[in-house]
Amino acid sequence: MQLKSEALQTFHEKVEKEHLIPLWISAPLIMPAQPKTDAVPYLWRGELLRERLMEAGELLAPGEGGDSMRRVLILENPGLKAKGLMGSTTQTLTAAVQIIFPGEFAPAHRHSQSAFRFIISGQGASTTVQGEKVLMAEGDYLLTDRYCWHEHVHEGEGPMLWMDGLDIPFVKAVNATFFEPHPEEKQKVEFPVDFSRRRYADGMLRPLADRNKRGDPSPLAAYSWKKTINALKSLDELDEVDPFDGIALEYINPANGGPANPYIGNRIQMLRPGQHTKAHRHVHSSVHIVHAGSGYSVINGERFDWSKGDIFVVPTWAWHEHANGSASEPAILFSMNDVPLFEKLQLEAEEPYRENRGYQTVSKIFS
Repeated sequence: MQLKSEALQTFHEKVEKEHLIPLWISAPLIMPAQPKTDAVPYLWRGELLRERLMEAGELLAPGEGGDSMRRVLILENPGLKAKGLMGSTTQTLTAAVQIIFPGEFAPAHRHSQSAFRFIISGQGASTTVQGEKVLMAEGDYLLTDRYCWHEHVHEGEGPMLWMDGLDIPFVKAVNATFFEPHPEEKQKVEFPVDFSRRRYADGMLRPLADRNKRGDPSPLAAYSWKKTINALKSLDELDEVDPFDGIALEYINPANGGPANPYIGNRIQMLRPGQHTKAHRHVHSSVHIVHAGSGYSVINGERFDWSKGDIFVVPTWAWHEHANGSASEPAILFSMNDVPLFEKLQLEAEEPYRENRGYQTVSKIFS
C-alpha cells in the first residue's frame, strides 16, 4: 500500500509539470458543493466618499487622466483586491462614485461595458447618450448601453455627485473589453432634451410607433425619482411587503417587461419605520447605496450600520437582512445586481435563512 501511495504521489508531481490536474484531488476546489467567492461584505461611508471626491476635484479635471477619463473613485472590494482583481466591487460588478463641478465637461467615450448612473446629489448637470441630452436630478436612474457614446456637462451650480455601475469584471473575465474616446470629444445633440423620457412620459404607455420594438436596450434613457418614489408609496399603501426586501421594485424596460438594463439589474426598496427583514442568500451579488434614512444590515453575521450616502456590498451566497433604525421615517436603498446575467445562464438560486425565526446572530459589528 505504501509503495502504491508513493507511486501515486510521484504520478501527481509528474502530471503537474505537464499542466494536467487529476480530478480526484481537484474536484472540491473547482466544483465546490456551493458558491464561494473571494469578495467580502464591506461598507464605504458616504461622508468619506464625498470628501475624497472633493479632494480629487482640487487635483484633477475631467479628461486630465487621459483617454477622456472621468473624476471617478472605484469601490474596490478588499477580498477581491487581495486576489489581484483590480477594480471589482463584486465578482461581476463595479460600483464607483463620480463628481463634476459647474462649468466642467467630461469628454465623450464609449466601451463594451454596460453602465448606469444613480444621482446622489446636486442639480444642473446632464449626460448626452447617443445624441440625446438627458438632464440629471437627485434620485434619477440613467442608462448607458454598451458601445453608446456618452459625455457629461455641468451647467448649474454646486457639485454634482452620482453612483456609477458597470459590469467591468465580467466583461474583462471573458476578454471582451473595448474602449474608445470620441474623435471630436463631444457629440452632436440630435434629439430634444430628455427626448425618451418625454416620449414615454407615463412610463407604461408606449408610443404606437414603437409597438414592434420588443428588444433591448430600454427606450427610456432616464427614470425619474418623482415616479419612483410615487411607485414605492403606492405599493406601500397596498401593503405589498416582501419578507426579505421590504417594499421593493425593479426598474424595467417598458418595451418588453425585462430589466431596464439587460446586463445589470437595478432595484429600489423601502423599509418601513422599524422594519427588520428576514435573512436570505442568493447566487447573485449586489451593491446598495442608502438614498434616505438610516439603519443596518447583517451580512454573514456581521452588522453594518448605514445612513444616507453610504454604499455597501453583499457578496454572492451571503446571508443578509436589513433593518430600518428609525421608528418614524422610512429608509430607502437603491441597488445594483447581476440577476440578469445569472438568469440568462439559468444559474440563479435563492435560499431563506431557517434558524432563529429567520434572523441571524450578530457576531461582529463593522466599524
